[in-house]
Amino acid sequence: MAGHQVIVGSRSLDRAVEAAKVIAQTAGRPVRVSGLSNENAVSQADVVVLTIPFTALLETLKTVKPNFKPGQVLVNVSVPLETAIGGRATRTVGVWAGSAGELAASVVPKTVSVVTAFNNVSAELLKDPTKQVECDVLVCSNDDNAKKIVLDLVKGIAGARGFDAGALENSRTIEQITALLVSLNIRYKVKNTGLRITGISHVS
Repeated sequence: MAGHQVIVGSRSLDRAVEAAKVIAQTAGRPVRVSGLSNENAVSQADVVVLTIPFTALLETLKTVKPNFKPGQVLVNVSVPLETAIGGRATRTVGVWAGSAGELAASVVPKTVSVVTAFNNVSAELLKDPTKQVECDVLVCSNDDNAKKIVLDLVKGIAGARGFDAGALENSRTIEQITALLVSLNIRYKVKNTGLRITGISHVS
């Protein structure tokens, strides 16, 4: 978050404002963070990060679609886990577009670049600014400039490394990995499993 202005969006303005206050209190240093409605948050952001359950993906994107601006980057973190239909979090459901990332791209304006990233990063680690994330971030998109923007954001997260994972269609593989990580969390009774890519000395 260092150096960036963060806007928390929510369907409820009160919840957004309260979430922003919590972030400011736990950051451990001065930060620029505020809370707005989803529509206003999207209209003011350069990079929109979507961190909602898969069940809310379509409805949310359709609601805020008129608020997107040409040139914006949408980062989809949503994963189609089976919990969306009352199943297990260790499995995914089939998505007609191929993946949640591709589904998001089919809904938003064509002038918005969709990126898949952070799907395999533990939310537990991201919530605690005192901890190193110790996880690699796979970033895929059909827009190379949008990937570069997100890879630069990854550099601001202590312990994380970003990797260019190719085209947006690779979201299909990345999202499946999330279900595997959930399974490992359950098996080993932890909350913060992640990925490390080896054999590549130079990262993006």
